[in-house]
Amino acid sequence: MTGEPLLEARNLIKDYGASRVVNDLSLQLYRGETLGLVGESGSGKSTVARLLLRLIEPTSGQIVCRLDHNGAPHEIDLRHIKANEMRRLRRKLAIVFQDPYAALDPRMTVRQTLAEPFAIHGEKPVGTGRAIDNLEARLIELVREVGLDSSALCRYPHEFSGGQRQRINIARALALRPEILILDEPVSALDVSVGAQVINLLKDLQQRYGLTCLFISHSMPLVRYLCDRVAVMQHGRIVETGTWSEVCEHPREAYTQQLLAATPEMPVLSE
Repeated sequence: MTGEPLLEARNLIKDYGASRVVNDLSLQLYRGETLGLVGESGSGKSTVARLLLRLIEPTSGQIVCRLDHNGAPHEIDLRHIKANEMRRLRRKLAIVFQDPYAALDPRMTVRQTLAEPFAIHGEKPVGTGRAIDNLEARLIELVREVGLDSSALCRYPHEFSGGQRQRINIARALALRPEILILDEPVSALDVSVGAQVINLLKDLQQRYGLTCLFISHSMPLVRYLCDRVAVMQHGRIVETGTWSEVCEHPREAYTQQLLAATPEMPVLSE
């Protein structure tokens, strides 16, 4: 990749008591790419996602963002900014969590859920490719972008399937047009065929809008299908990184070879 990364972790360490979950980890996410962070359960992948968004605090290391500020890239170390500035930056950093039901408030309709980011950040609705001058129009556009009908806006989470709930979570993450989207095992709680549909949706959205994504998974076939580059994580460390063809077709590490052998191919469905 050329140029400076949009998001960069430098020597990140996260300790929980005597346990070191993330150990001297460094990675780079470049504008417009999808980087796959792959490893078995317990390797520390989800902890990295939360560290990068400062949902939890690292023990040491740097988290550097180069986000647009007044029309020009502006380098910021997220560890050393004040709470109000971090709050402002959160509109540019979004995450989709693993459990599609737990991530939604069961007392809120889809309309309330999707409108919440605009209320929290005081943002005006901005559409895709055309001007949108009211929130309702933007909410309708959002649900349609993820393959749901506008009638979904008046319904509650329990009225949807798991795959539909995850589509709602994706719509919420995209509401403010973030610069960086982190996908933390977004299909691991779904059955195979539904998960494949969600993966196809994410691939379509990434290509359509040029999203910059960090895709976290334990499945090498999913990473191979969706990602431009791959970083393999074991015991809190990055042990191998490269393009998907370098890592998936010519793995150097025995651990990477084990991951490839351990996960069967996932059917990818055309939309």
